[in-house]
Amino acid sequence: MSPRTRSGSSSAARVIAVVADILAFVIILWILMYLLDANRGNDFVQWVRDSARWLAGWSYDLFTFDKAWANVVTGYGLAAVVYLFIGHAVAGRLRRG
Repeated sequence: MSPRTRSGSSSAARVIAVVADILAFVIILWILMYLLDANRGNDFVQWVRDSARWLAGWSYDLFTFDKAWANVVTGYGLAAVVYLFIGHAVAGRLRRG
């Protein structure tokens, strides 16, 4: 494989890993804001909540617990872990070429 192609794969891998990290960061930030009872009237808190809700929409109600905090941690946490795992797995695969 030519150095130019390998460099392109490496750059694409880096972009995918960074995107996965950012998605997971937004979700984890919402979990922390929820647990710390952030002011939901704040525009930034609303943006983080809405973004995390959209990103974790597929996993949020996967498990149900009696405590609301457990639902948030597991539902959103699962999405963060999946984004990190898949994003870094794809990035690693691209690096290996």
